[in-house]
Amino acid sequence: MIEPLSKALFEKCKKKGVNVIRLEFSGGSDEGYLEVETTPHDAELVDEIREWAWIAYSYSGAGEGQPYGDNITYNIEDGTVSHDEWFTVEERSGVGTVTLEIADDD
Repeated sequence: MIEPLSKALFEKCKKKGVNVIRLEFSGGSDEGYLEVETTPHDAELVDEIREWAWIAYSYSGAGEGQPYGDNITYNIEDGTVSHDEWFTVEERSGVGTVTLEIADDD
């Protein structure tokens, strides 16, 4: 579920000319991570957005070892939000069965 952007952050972004906020959540091993990007980059806002996002999304990162994540992009200029999720899948490919060879012990 996409959380609404706080009005305070929206106003700060508008004032500073920040048009895009991108949240990149990742997890899978019982620990969540978050990368925050703004366009244009604003280090002060990045820190504030990170604090808001951890509370708003409560992203735990819990899993069984397979990486996964969610990317959420707030486009302030267009008034839109996009979301995509990603995950990895273990895929195995067997090579079949061959005759067991026994090497001579020298």
